[in-house]
Amino acid sequence: MELELRHLRVLCTIADTGSVGRAAVLLGASQPATSTQLRRIEAHLGAPLFERTSSGVEPTGFGLEVLAAARDLLARAEGLSRKAQADPPVRRRELRLAATNSPILPGLLTRMRSRLPELRITVSSVYRSSDIVEQLEQGSLDAAIAVDYPGLELRHSDAVAHRGIVTEPTFVALSAGHRLRNRAEVALADLADEPWFVTPDDGAGWPGVFYEACAAAGFTPASVHEFFGDRAELREMIAAGLGVSTVQATTRPHSAVVIKALAGTPLWARYLLAWRPASVGDELVETVHAAAAAAYRELTAGSPHFETWAARTYWGVRP
Repeated sequence: MELELRHLRVLCTIADTGSVGRAAVLLGASQPATSTQLRRIEAHLGAPLFERTSSGVEPTGFGLEVLAAARDLLARAEGLSRKAQADPPVRRRELRLAATNSPILPGLLTRMRSRLPELRITVSSVYRSSDIVEQLEQGSLDAAIAVDYPGLELRHSDAVAHRGIVTEPTFVALSAGHRLRNRAEVALADLADEPWFVTPDDGAGWPGVFYEACAAAGFTPASVHEFFGDRAELREMIAAGLGVSTVQATTRPHSAVVIKALAGTPLWARYLLAWRPASVGDELVETVHAAAAAAYRELTAGSPHFETWAARTYWGVRP
């Protein structure tokens, strides 16, 4: 492997938080993925960078040397980025961006407008991630926010590249009067007899992963309504007790609807940035990815059910 700036950020975040688990939350990744990345970095460098303590992890002597160099390189890279933003090119660039059903987009666009005011961004909504790949392959898009699932990585040719933004747990939405409304988390099997609102095929593995999770929990949904409307309409139907639905972890709470974690976290989804290397340079990729990750972190800060889940899943255990 070759060390990249993202690897250095992982090391610095682990050192700053004193925990692989807490670092994973801030980085928008899962704890296993962050642990695996740390092991690969240590294997590449040939020595351990952190050692376990009773409260988390601390840098080794070699780790302190690596962290000092990493912080210096990151500071230099940030300086170059600020210089580029302070002296933007005269030529007006364009980015043709698409997004699937993701809450990241508004925050991403706001940050991109602030960081690169000279960049003209045209946005389109493309529900199926397979259609996003097709448009990237054909050259009608430059970049996109897509989705895939653990074990079902997005497939594309060498004309397209992708990089994960965040892997998040899938939650469930129930009416505020639901019999399970007071549970801290809900087992998928406890919803076996419920009517479900399920979005259609997203070209990345959904709803297959949902049905596989139900089968693993020992049931087939008794009633399924395929739904592809807006979030407000779905919320109203759930509030009326007409069914339940899986929802994104960052779904905002509502007085008539409660959002619950699924026990054991049987469903995960990954949001990712996909782009055409032939039309999008490395610097712009870094900027878009950083803006998307920051937008996601902002969303989680306004999601109390996500913070509760993260505290129970990551912060309450040793790294």
